[in-house]
Amino acid sequence: MHLSFFMQKKLLLELLDRLLSEDNELDSLHHKWLKIEVTDLKFSCYLSFAEQKFVIKQQCKKRDVIFSGALNQFILIAGRKEDPDTLFFQRRLVIEGDTELDLEIKNLLDNIYFENLSPFIEKSLNHFATFVQRGLIPLGGKGVTASFFASDQ
Repeated sequence: MHLSFFMQKKLLLELLDRLLSEDNELDSLHHKWLKIEVTDLKFSCYLSFAEQKFVIKQQCKKRDVIFSGALNQFILIAGRKEDPDTLFFQRRLVIEGDTELDLEIKNLLDNIYFENLSPFIEKSLNHFATFVQRGLIPLGGKGVTASFFASDQ
């Protein structure tokens, strides 16, 4: 079973609105495109900010910055177990493109409002990131998550 891109987009938009709703730093993404690639899941999407809301596309010709890495690297960032710079210098996260925008996005990641998530989700994310950090969830493995993000194409 996997979710269509429409449903993935809906979930991502809801999550972004909750996590970043109080942040005034989003103007740096105004009409700029961030490509996020989860390499082991063969999943990618394009993220921008326009007219006070997030925009997510499955395909986009323009990309100002690309963040790519395995799912576990993004889990470590979300769970605040690693920062993007550390993963970049360890070559576990690839960051390409506009350096100034790259820095602004990394600062944005540091200012995520986890308090806007339910305590259950926040605690679950923290536990999941701890499992990844300790090596209890193998890197690059396939499983339920891979089928969840499987492409519709």
